[in-house]
Amino acid sequence: MNQGGTSFSPRRDAVILIVDDAPDNLSVLRKLMVEQGYQTYVANSGERALEIARRVHPHLILLDVIMPGMDGFETCRQLKSHPATEDIPVLFMSARNEQEDVVTGFELGAVDYIGKPLRMAEVCARVRTQLQIRFATETQQEQSERLRTIVNNMAEGLLIIEADGRIQFTNPACDQHLGYMAHELAGKSISDLLNPLVADEYLEYFARYAANPETAHSHGTREVIIRHRTGKSVCMDLTLTPMFLRQPLFIGLLHDITHHKLSEDALQRAAMIDPLTKIANRRHFDSFLEKEWQRAMRTGAPLSLVVLDVDHFKLYNDTLGHAQGDVCLQQVAQAIGGHALRVTDLAARYGGEEFVLLFAETDADAAFQMAESIRTHVESLRIPHPRSATSPFITVSIGVATLCPTPSDNIESLFVAADRAMYVAKEDGRNQVRATRPPTTAIEAARAIRGQI
Repeated sequence: MNQGGTSFSPRRDAVILIVDDAPDNLSVLRKLMVEQGYQTYVANSGERALEIARRVHPHLILLDVIMPGMDGFETCRQLKSHPATEDIPVLFMSARNEQEDVVTGFELGAVDYIGKPLRMAEVCARVRTQLQIRFATETQQEQSERLRTIVNNMAEGLLIIEADGRIQFTNPACDQHLGYMAHELAGKSISDLLNPLVADEYLEYFARYAANPETAHSHGTREVIIRHRTGKSVCMDLTLTPMFLRQPLFIGLLHDITHHKLSEDALQRAAMIDPLTKIANRRHFDSFLEKEWQRAMRTGAPLSLVVLDVDHFKLYNDTLGHAQGDVCLQQVAQAIGGHALRVTDLAARYGGEEFVLLFAETDADAAFQMAESIRTHVESLRIPHPRSATSPFITVSIGVATLCPTPSDNIESLFVAADRAMYVAKEDGRNQVRATRPPTTAIEAARAIRGQI
């Protein structure tokens, strides 16, 4: 029997509760609902209906209005006042069809009102409609809950931004990344988080595509610096995508790349550091020298280069072994590095036992004094050198060259001058400093030194 005559297939778990004090009505309605494929419960009083509803949570309640004791209206009122049953749709059945009764039923929260005597095909159709609405609502709620769970558990931060730059929503990951409490960012502007120039660029993008939604496209991913609530800077990848519903909105995804940047910076630092001595390597020094050379040409300030070599180091290695030689170089490097104190100073291992130091904005006299300080520092380490003809301890020979670069000069000339000066120091007995003297240029100094050798 199918008095509903419909293509709708009820869910097997659809549960109906029928409440009526008349046994004949209960019997007829129960038989009808079972034939429709619904799991059916019956109650002959309001009190019993409340008990069953709180226990089985039916999808729909067919509720008679006129019952002794607790009538249908009071039963509905109590159903709607209890958290476990407040969302269950109630469909009233009653011979009281006056407008006042119908209005009262809807005011109490009923979804429909059927007058008696009941027309069973109509009852089936109305039940079917309310179940469709109920299941559709549940599906939407489930989808919304699923989406909410996904958004709340994303590792990436999510922002919903309005066309004027106002933040409408943030998920927990976004709040955590930026140090805010839940909902604290809502109402703030992206200008509160981004560099003004970057914020203005995004605001212009918002305005342009809000005015012409059909031309909207993803803004793509870019690396941005975002202000943390504490004021520190956080490095993020920001991906923006337009979303047009009732108003133009923009979905922002934030991916924290701080760890990546730290790793990247660490790799860059590693690429600039000599692995043995832990001071700058030749590649870093050459790059640093080029930068300071260009700056010195602009400012006219002197640039001083110090080149030094560990005396008799091959004999040291041959006598004590390469492992001990490495330890020696590490100690010398640390002593040298301790004299490069300014951001414009740099000490580096240039190869083997050769080291270099650059002192920007340093004249010849100051550079010579610094080189002499380095020489005495290394000697004071008192690293034993059993086969040195110069000293019983490790010593260094140092060459210094100073130049105020001009467009006609080149970096190689400075190196040649300092290197030649170092070889003069070696020829003169080692463990000493030799320097070019201004106002000669580096090339002239090199020629002069060549003549002395």
